[in-house]
Amino acid sequence: MAKKYVYRFSEGDKDMKALLGGKGANLAQMTRIGLPVPPGFTITTEVCTYFSEHGSYPEGLEEQVGEALAAVEEQTGKRFGAPDNPLLLSVRSGARASMPGMMDTILNLGLNDTTVQGLIAATGDARFAYDCYRRFVAMYGDVVLGCKPEREDEHDPFEERLDRMKEERGARYDTDLTADDLKQLVADFKAIVKQRTGHEFPEDPREQLWGAIGAVFRSWNNDRAVAYRRLYDIPDTWGTAVNVQAMVFGNSGEDSGTGVAFTRNPATGANEFYGEFLVNAQGEDVVAGVRTPRPVQELAEVWPDVYRQLLEVRETLERELRDMQDFEFTIEHGRLYMLQTRNGKRTGLAAIRIAVDMCDEGLISPEEALMRIEPEQLNQLLRPVFAPEDKQKAVAEGRVKAKGLPAGPGAASGRVVFTAADAVEWAGRGEKVLLVRDFTSPDDIRGMDAAEGILTAQGGMTSHAALVARQMGKVCVVGCGALAIDLSTRTITIMPDGTLVKEG
Repeated sequence: MAKKYVYRFSEGDKDMKALLGGKGANLAQMTRIGLPVPPGFTITTEVCTYFSEHGSYPEGLEEQVGEALAAVEEQTGKRFGAPDNPLLLSVRSGARASMPGMMDTILNLGLNDTTVQGLIAATGDARFAYDCYRRFVAMYGDVVLGCKPEREDEHDPFEERLDRMKEERGARYDTDLTADDLKQLVADFKAIVKQRTGHEFPEDPREQLWGAIGAVFRSWNNDRAVAYRRLYDIPDTWGTAVNVQAMVFGNSGEDSGTGVAFTRNPATGANEFYGEFLVNAQGEDVVAGVRTPRPVQELAEVWPDVYRQLLEVRETLERELRDMQDFEFTIEHGRLYMLQTRNGKRTGLAAIRIAVDMCDEGLISPEEALMRIEPEQLNQLLRPVFAPEDKQKAVAEGRVKAKGLPAGPGAASGRVVFTAADAVEWAGRGEKVLLVRDFTSPDDIRGMDAAEGILTAQGGMTSHAALVARQMGKVCVVGCGALAIDLSTRTITIMPDGTLVKEG
């Protein structure tokens, strides 16, 4: 009998992290306890190890993936690659230790010029279908086909075309673009792929799937993942699993949305529900920080039933997993789905408070509480902060130039740099630097580590910058909308008074 390399979510549990990765094990556990998880399956970390060593897949994997995919088709009533009511998939990484954003993800997989018509017919919504399609081409083009910025100061080619389209149409947000606009973006994005790779964008959904699976396994050894493992002493031998899951759509209209939430406050440790959401959006919109989201408490006004469900989910996850959880959810036409959960990254202050509170609540023992505090987290308590009287004086004298969201603790000063590479280089010669970006991406991990503090013009409290900065104990302010950053001139213009800040 062939070795088992693929597990449906219904076949695993939370204790299988070494084999299924943290994401796969927790998806299986949520499925097991009855939370609303879209169906899917996990390809084990053993396949990653085999793939890294041999450059190919073990015997029997293709058949096992085919069987698991057929089970997802049966559960959803949709068929992968079908011209009518097609099944679309997400393909995500998942190591046994959480590595937020360091490896690759592909959403809306399975779309092509035929299946997009099936999606339009099934939903009656051409705008939604082409929004999914343009997202897929951009993500697949980046992750699988390597259509990335070619220089440190160059913008993402797909984002650059999207921004130009919005400017041409006078649109502030992606959601302001029409179905025809998005259809044109699909064609433009495919042209970028052809120009950069010399090949047409793949139309065969099965080719797309195996391309995505290979890209996720390869991403275990990409530069940012290796850098992250070095920072947090994660063994190279662990490998990542691959999670393949039926898509649910937070971008399917004003009755849909997506969000990221924490069962407790990851900045302070307070026992309060904490998070953010966006209406008519997909998950990467929240995490990437390209739109500034709304506090999760406002869900009680938008979708009160969903908010009540989320409060129940919050209690269930902490009871089952016995730690503060960071989870991602999607709302499709008013219905809640859970996409992942993991132990949440937190500041040193929050780690101590959460450990003490959970011990007092009887969730963990005093010994467990003590072992959850890492030495570096104690160091964070000694980091500099603004003295209250100095802050009050600065406000009174009108020296506050701009405001953002307080994502990471403390205070910092230094020379302004605009790229991760410059942050590493300048810090290497003894300079204290502040990394300033429109929004950070996982590729910025080395620069974030080198900087004294991080400042972004976009994003919210659950964006990539906020999440990673909290774990590092870095000073971080996100969503500072008064900043106009010009990479070509290496300057920041602070609105509305037009104060100019130059690099260095």
